[in-house]
Amino acid sequence: MRRKIIGSTVVATGCAVALAAVSGNVVRAEEADAASIVGAQFAAGGNKPGVRASGAKGVCVSGQFTPSAEAASLSKAPQFAKSVPVTARFSMGGSNPKVSDKAKPVTRGFAMRLRDPAGDLVLVIISAPVFSARTPQQLFEFASVRAPGPDGKPDAEKIKAFGVANPETTKQAAWLNARPVPASYAGVDYWGVHAYTLTNARNEANVVKLKTVAAAGQLGLSEDDIKTKPDSFYADELKERLAQGPATFSLVAIRGEAGDPTADPTVMWPEDSRKTTPLGTIAIHALEPDATCDAATFDPVVDLPAGIAGPADDPMFAIRSPAYAVSLSRRSQ
Repeated sequence: MRRKIIGSTVVATGCAVALAAVSGNVVRAEEADAASIVGAQFAAGGNKPGVRASGAKGVCVSGQFTPSAEAASLSKAPQFAKSVPVTARFSMGGSNPKVSDKAKPVTRGFAMRLRDPAGDLVLVIISAPVFSARTPQQLFEFASVRAPGPDGKPDAEKIKAFGVANPETTKQAAWLNARPVPASYAGVDYWGVHAYTLTNARNEANVVKLKTVAAAGQLGLSEDDIKTKPDSFYADELKERLAQGPATFSLVAIRGEAGDPTADPTVMWPEDSRKTTPLGTIAIHALEPDATCDAATFDPVVDLPAGIAGPADDPMFAIRSPAYAVSLSRRSQ
């Protein structure tokens, strides 16, 4: 059975409390106002009309997910029992549709819908193992200090001061800045920053984090490469790549251990010391019209089938659904 959002109609119109039913429990999204968060995200990107609050610039694609032999031992979700079609979207983080593909401290996103009549599985993952904020209130403040001033630029001193006061919000940018700019959406790994509980047919549960590993490897641009690239090259690069064959990723489950935090997406589990289980292969075959991805939202809270559940104690997971609803409403207008 799919989980439902409590009072989602009210939340989408700006209610101050976002509630989500997760694994039978109710998570209170820390009195966060989803509309205010989305408004701050739009302001940080220059209040461009008709775009997403995050991932405004992106490419819609389609493909197929083929589960591994081990997948069903972890989850009874239908997607782990047979191959299913995939609709997905690669994107650049933020609400600015003109952000440069060469920007380093910006996450690349990979949102995917693994479709099945018994219930879709939606995953929203990014090119860093940590999120930029621990709570909805912190996300609101993180976005607010990045709003451009009269000169069209954000106040660097305010951003620096916020980072000093909120050091966990600097981890994501530090991760991205320590690595090359990805040369392709298909040449970088993506992480699910939230913990999921996978339950198999024997009702055995395992807490995991999800990650996709690019078959192409980590394709980075050198400083000289960056100088030769236009600000928008990812879409053309992906088109050329797919003309030669599918872009593939391995979906793996990073197994949690006692003491691993599930309520704070700014904390990275020690991945190198964790057991991993292959869940399957995502093969991206073709580009799709933007309308294919724009008709709805990739909601990872509502769209989860039996066999996989989001964290019951993570307010950043709970706020996603109402925030996505607000963003979709603004985009549709």
